[in-house]
Amino acid sequence: MVDTDSDYKFNLIIAAMAFFIIGLFFVSFLIGRYSIHPRIVLDIILSNFIDMKQYWKDDLAVVVTQVRLPRIMLGLLVGGALSVSGLSYQTLFKNPMAAPDILGVSAGAGFGAALAMLYNSNWWQIQLSAFVFGMLAVITTCLIASIFAEQAIIVLILAGLVVSSFFQALLSIVKTLAETDTQLPSITFWLMGSLGKGTNSSVLFMLPALGISLATLFVFRHQINALAAGEDVAFTMGVNVSLIKRIIICCSTLMTVSAVSICGIIGWVGLVVPHISRILTGPNYSKTMITSFLVGSGFLLIIDNIIRGVKGVELPLGVLTALVGTPVFILLLSRVKKGWS
Repeated sequence: MVDTDSDYKFNLIIAAMAFFIIGLFFVSFLIGRYSIHPRIVLDIILSNFIDMKQYWKDDLAVVVTQVRLPRIMLGLLVGGALSVSGLSYQTLFKNPMAAPDILGVSAGAGFGAALAMLYNSNWWQIQLSAFVFGMLAVITTCLIASIFAEQAIIVLILAGLVVSSFFQALLSIVKTLAETDTQLPSITFWLMGSLGKGTNSSVLFMLPALGISLATLFVFRHQINALAAGEDVAFTMGVNVSLIKRIIICCSTLMTVSAVSICGIIGWVGLVVPHISRILTGPNYSKTMITSFLVGSGFLLIIDNIIRGVKGVELPLGVLTALVGTPVFILLLSRVKKGWS
């Protein structure tokens, strides 16, 4: 009976969150510098699926489909990706302070993007450079850990700190060499995170990486859940601990680097949201994974809507997530103090 009640509560929470995000998705189209009537927004969206007589101006269609749609989609995808990545790392390292950038992916991606900007590259080249160097940073971290102690989680964490510091030093060199009037402001703004430069192509670029990673983690959700109880316990249950570790690292890295390469460095989402999800649905990874994705998607889209709703200036997304995430995390510290599971 307890399991039935627990499943009913979980399904109710997921259904409520799903309806909330669907409503938030459509409301987000109404927020921005240009005011568009809700009926026009709905008809523009429907016109892509059914034949309709166009009565709206072409520039309104561009705003809805080329500006707001990709930004809204990226808000949902990036928020969900960072949240599930953070949850997976916290489960792997058994550390409530673990975040998606723990293995140096953000530092590597930041250096890659800044390096591309130093050579005045176009936007897709900046994204590609950030993606490549983000992956390179994590691969380097894993290689260092495998040389010294393959099975030691603490060595992997320390290797991540070393690699992160190395790429941050390289980033500082690039910022020193950048032109102060043009390149340096672009680098600085990118490092603070933004969904503003996202396009429909960016969404299509991120979807395969996110879909493959989420599907893989979901398939191995029971093994990951067993790993959360301890490596010895998981081993006695027949779990290939080494394989599951690699799966978590590969999938979490792929999700994080695909998000960071498009939107820059967005902190606190992957750290705070998993804790909120555990409060809602408990420590079971199978359930918390779904909850984390939905909570993270809604959280980041709400933050971006606040940014788009402020007229005159667009605040960096990473700054606002830190301003909101910090007090929320302080409230959650009491739960961590009592014991994280």
